[in-house]
Amino acid sequence: MVGLSIGEKYFIQGGIAQDLRTDGRKRLTPRPIFVETGVISQSNGSARVRIGATEVIASVKAELGRPSALHPDKGKVSINVDCSPTAAPMFEGRGGEELSAELSVALQRCLLGGKSGSGAGIDLSSLAIVEGKICWDLYIEGLVVSSDGNLLDALGAAIKAALSNTGIPRVNVAAGASGDEQPEVDVSDEEFLQFDTSKVPVIVTLTKVGRHYIVDATSEEESQMSSAVSISVNRQGNICGLTKRGDAGLDPSVVLDMISVAQSVSERLINTLDSQIAAAEAGEDEL
Repeated sequence: MVGLSIGEKYFIQGGIAQDLRTDGRKRLTPRPIFVETGVISQSNGSARVRIGATEVIASVKAELGRPSALHPDKGKVSINVDCSPTAAPMFEGRGGEELSAELSVALQRCLLGGKSGSGAGIDLSSLAIVEGKICWDLYIEGLVVSSDGNLLDALGAAIKAALSNTGIPRVNVAAGASGDEQPEVDVSDEEFLQFDTSKVPVIVTLTKVGRHYIVDATSEEESQMSSAVSISVNRQGNICGLTKRGDAGLDPSVVLDMISVAQSVSERLINTLDSQIAAAEAGEDEL
């Protein structure tokens, strides 16, 4: 937890009420975002994202697997987050484990539409190779390096950037397999298919402090929140997932307004993030 005096708490709350936050931003103004791709050479794709003093890394590893019986025409994606004990004092011991689990579940809901995969922001059907027999399994790992609030949004941006950086090896399937036989496959070491991220959403968290809500909250601002709603929105403006934190309830009309605000904010965020990813990829190609 962030230790604040009573005066500091009033200062933060009063600034938000007057639409002038402690760092000079308005309620719906995010901090600048910086992206670096290809930071982990052993992965199929990776990225580092910095938002203020918050820094996270995401990596993607692709492995051949077998589709589930419920979804024979889709691949599988798992998301796991680890919080470095050096990122913040609260991450030491059980605190880091609990937050890692909470972030992993929230990302699953926002990017994959929960366990069912319905409304998934990541197209799982694109990972199928042979229906019911072979698919790609994507293992997405997130690491919180340093924390100053808004971890979920930062991790969502890092995952989108890492997927943009991901190359899936081309697979050639040998003809002749029938029935329950597992077909033979040849995985190319030279040809890679770029992962399509056109429908991968960004996550916008609206943090309620007092009577107002803000985007891209710092750790100090988060310490004053009553609740927070995280909404994942893709470029088409579709809602891909939603998750809530905090004990305070929210009126349905407030949630609907939050969704509308998230859609507006997400449009600017996607444009900014895409330009940052393109610049990072261009810089990586020049190396």
